[in-house]
Amino acid sequence: MRRTRGRATGRAVAETVGRAITVAIAVAASGASPLLAQVPDPPPSGPRIFISVDMEGVAGAVTDEQLGKEGFEYAKFRELMTEEANAAIAAARAAGAGDIVVADSHGGMQNLLIDKLPADVQLVRGSPRPLGMMQGLDDTFGGVIFVGYHASTANAEGVRAHTFSSANLADLKLNGVSVTEGAINAALAGHFGVPVLAVSGDEAAVKEVAGLVAGVETAPVKWPYGFHAARTLTPAAAREVIAAAVKRGMDKRDAIEPYRVTTPVEMEIRFKSYRPAEVLAWLPGVKRADAHAVRYTAPDVVEAYRFLSFVLNYNAGLTP
Repeated sequence: MRRTRGRATGRAVAETVGRAITVAIAVAASGASPLLAQVPDPPPSGPRIFISVDMEGVAGAVTDEQLGKEGFEYAKFRELMTEEANAAIAAARAAGAGDIVVADSHGGMQNLLIDKLPADVQLVRGSPRPLGMMQGLDDTFGGVIFVGYHASTANAEGVRAHTFSSANLADLKLNGVSVTEGAINAALAGHFGVPVLAVSGDEAAVKEVAGLVAGVETAPVKWPYGFHAARTLTPAAAREVIAAAVKRGMDKRDAIEPYRVTTPVEMEIRFKSYRPAEVLAWLPGVKRADAHAVRYTAPDVVEAYRFLSFVLNYNAGLTP
């Protein structure tokens, strides 16, 4: 019995291999590669678009239950985050976008469901990375879109309002002005001459970005009642609002000026605790502003951003 099953299995394997060889020969004869045959066609010509996707500003997200892997709704909100990204992607593509790069920009930056994204986009994921939420952006892009953004730690309003680290930072300033994640990300885009076309998130977040970037299109998907409370659109309605804002931004892309900051750039980082400022001030070029803050002057916003990423991520116990 065992030998009979073995012979039957052997014949089945041989037949399968034979069919595979036949297909491979046919593909080779046609001049195509079986691997290349599965690669999607290149995207249509048009401006390259960079989409940075955070999570706190996704419709319906109000607490850690939606935003962290231990939350009971995190798995669901990974799906909703991905769907909002897809709404922006589809609208940008419909408005003539070419190559699209998406940056997962929340927490450990491994939230977007990669298998649910369109085949013709590329995803930046994982952390730490030198330019954080904007890693992958350069001067070859024609526009930037922010999805799921939140207000800054200096804003008295806003759902889950913070700036880069809710646990550690009390404020972040560029050239003496408190900035949001959206503001420093817009400044980084401006360094490369790239305009911010649209931003979605809670009302406080989109107002902050619109206050700096003239002409940016906004897509508010919820209205704050408190740090952990909001009136929110449904996911389907939010996707429609996001798509409409992206379309408007794409349609007037040439009229939106990049947001630029003057150089050199003075960055002031204020910590909630005392010792980070004390220890960082030991580094050459870093000055202690007061008990909880340090200042660093960079030649441009790219180097300022890299310094911030170092501050947020360095740990002598890093492995491997």
